[in-house]
Amino acid sequence: MAVRLPDLETPVLNPIELAEEVMLHREVPFDRPLEDELVAELEGHWCNYRLWLSWEESLGALMLTSSYDIKIPEQHRSLLYPLVAKVNEHVLLGHFDISSVDGSIAYRYGQLLRDAKSLTQGQVEEIIDIAAAECERFYPAFQTVLWGGQNSEEALKLVLFEPAGVA
Repeated sequence: MAVRLPDLETPVLNPIELAEEVMLHREVPFDRPLEDELVAELEGHWCNYRLWLSWEESLGALMLTSSYDIKIPEQHRSLLYPLVAKVNEHVLLGHFDISSVDGSIAYRYGQLLRDAKSLTQGQVEEIIDIAAAECERFYPAFQTVLWGGQNSEEALKLVLFEPAGVA
């Protein structure tokens, strides 16, 4: 399905259609609650991630949210705010946040497409892969602070540790 954006002469494919093709190819269960939305459950190493993609035609933007199945009790959220700030310093694309509504931790990314003639399936696949990789990368840090009693500095060192040499 093609949609027209202001200031463009050629149509841009709805990126949700492309995301659906990615999910079908990868045999990932998903749902399309609306024409411009896709919700999927990605299986990760540490846990499963809820992926939500939304095409905002009026903005010409693809919005992605990937959340952990963790709900932080309000009294414990203050432990994670410093970690989220530090984690975001190491995230090149997108950011993490903690929902003020339910305490869930999510990775968010937005891709503007106003000047693009189209988005490829490969680009949509990369966006999904980046979200999954960032969620995997920082999950142990969030768990270490929340359940392991470590501070944000210690937790961040744990996930940013890069081994040297060959085993």
